[in-house]
Amino acid sequence: MVRLARHLTSGRLFWAGLFVITWVLSQYSFQIYKALDARWIIRFPKQYQLQLDGWISAFLDWLVNTANFWLFSFRDVTRGIAYLIEVPYQFLRNLLIEGFQSGLGDQAVQLAPSLSWIAVIAIAVVIGHYARDRALAVLVGVCFLYLAVFGQWDSAMITLASVLVAVPIGAVGGLALGILAYKVDWVEKTLRPILDLMQTVPVFAYLVPILILFGFGPVAALVATVIYAMPPMVRVTIVALRNVPEELLEAGRMSGCTPRQMTWKVLVPAATPTLMVGVNQVIMLTLNMVIIASMIGAGGLGFDVLASLRKLDIGGGIEAGLAIVVMAIALDRASQAFAERRVRSHRTGGLIARHPWLATAIIVSLATLALGQVLPAIQTYPDALKITTGQFWSSAMEWINVNFFDSFEAIKTVALQYLLLPVKKFFAGIPWLWGIIATGLIALRVAGWRLGLLAALMMAFIAASGLWPKAMVTIYLCGVSVFIAVLIGIPLGIWAAERPKAGRVILGLMDTLQTLPSFVYLIPVVMLFRVGDFSAMVAVILYALAPAVRYAAHGVREVPAQLVEAGRMAGCTPRQLMWRVKLPLATPQLLLGLNQTIMLALSMLVITALVGTRDLGQEVYIALTKANAGQGIVAGLSVAFIAIVADRIVNALSESQRQRLGL
Repeated sequence: MVRLARHLTSGRLFWAGLFVITWVLSQYSFQIYKALDARWIIRFPKQYQLQLDGWISAFLDWLVNTANFWLFSFRDVTRGIAYLIEVPYQFLRNLLIEGFQSGLGDQAVQLAPSLSWIAVIAIAVVIGHYARDRALAVLVGVCFLYLAVFGQWDSAMITLASVLVAVPIGAVGGLALGILAYKVDWVEKTLRPILDLMQTVPVFAYLVPILILFGFGPVAALVATVIYAMPPMVRVTIVALRNVPEELLEAGRMSGCTPRQMTWKVLVPAATPTLMVGVNQVIMLTLNMVIIASMIGAGGLGFDVLASLRKLDIGGGIEAGLAIVVMAIALDRASQAFAERRVRSHRTGGLIARHPWLATAIIVSLATLALGQVLPAIQTYPDALKITTGQFWSSAMEWINVNFFDSFEAIKTVALQYLLLPVKKFFAGIPWLWGIIATGLIALRVAGWRLGLLAALMMAFIAASGLWPKAMVTIYLCGVSVFIAVLIGIPLGIWAAERPKAGRVILGLMDTLQTLPSFVYLIPVVMLFRVGDFSAMVAVILYALAPAVRYAAHGVREVPAQLVEAGRMAGCTPRQLMWRVKLPLATPQLLLGLNQTIMLALSMLVITALVGTRDLGQEVYIALTKANAGQGIVAGLSVAFIAIVADRIVNALSESQRQRLGL
């Protein structure tokens, strides 16, 4: 049977036949339903739908209100976790912005002030210099100075406190799980599907059960942030430890290292540069999630952006969004520098001689602490010197809308009429049963019967949950956005690979796009294009463009020089060299870029529920607003299953292309 199925799904005839059948059923499914009086053709029968949302909600209600484990209840566990997180978080808030107090309300007595804005900037400069050089120190210092000058300091320090709590927990927890998975095979096999789900379940879906378990507030937001940011650290740890050279391990064994010494004296130090890349990912995901977690009480810059979006305050939203970008750039560059940092020779002499920059930071902190009691401007940046750009951005957006409204509307109308609506009609008309079969056949054709069965079961889960129509809207929006992102990204990547000067500009722009938290993309898009599918598509394209560019540039650059030279000797023109040699050999990298573009597009689509899309992201967002954990988890799993199916299929295509090319 398997051989017969493989035979039937071979060659171009399969792809052409699959498309024709899908198109016919998509266009005429409603007429078929009418003719046969069979509503089940276009909608999964309601009496057979899974009631998972009710079961999950009931389970969480039991867990929170009834569950008892002899000596303690589940509520005691969540309170204990909340306490362990709240203590360092509150300490950092006190240190950075609020100061240390005794008592509550009117009875509160100030024991010590917080660090002054000058001291925080000085510490940031020291970290930048220690990580790399003076140039990075200046960049980080200017970024933090920007937060003070433009009136975003208080909110930024609240966000920074969240990052400083979540990152160590996520990094250390991810490192521990990664080491365990590296040493124990069954742990890795168990973790792999869990990590897949954690990285593909939409961010909003994390918030719903966390809200029920931990309540509304910054602690719940931090728990969600840690869960969201930890998986990359686990994966990077496993890869980093496996890539430690065998000769180092052998040297450790010959030196008589115990298993613990082998881990902490050989493996982890040797893998540190790669592990720091994982820490960088944890920082960026933490910053992204802290913004989203403002919806359940995180506060800080994320709350400012969200509040501005709700009030349509263009200036305030852009100001807070730019502050997020500035902080993201500072943290990203500093963490990247630590990843690339090499051990330096130790200086001799006293403490100040050995650590002049650290000593400078301590002296500045103590000096500003004392002088701040006399000169308030040293402790807190003076309001009179703050610059606000809110009115400028509001006026700029107003000017753009007045002068270019017709142009934007024309572009939007053409895109809707000739691209978005036809594609949406195609996907919306696919009957659920044929959608399941077609997905299974595609996966079978690409990677074998196991993936075919897995893909069919995952799509069947979506249909049986009653979410097939919204899933098709999700696939349509993701498909169109990814197609345009790849259409733009691959030529840009080729240009960056072929022209080094242009490459520095293009890849620098991609660096900036990758440091922007997802929320930030919504502000200008909503202001220029209003709400709807077109706005969502533009935001997704901007967010998902970077990997398409990066992988294309990397793939073209990595083509073996001898093969390029062979093409030149065969008389290939530059165009033939690109189309006949470089691009075919770069196909595996292009497919990996496509995979990452799809993943980012799906994650961004859930955020675009805020601008009026009617897909699975909206389902998750509605569940969050209603605190309906079951609905949010089922919708989140549906998005995750779409992402997993796409990931497996594209990875299988990339691997088969590698084997075909002998790479």
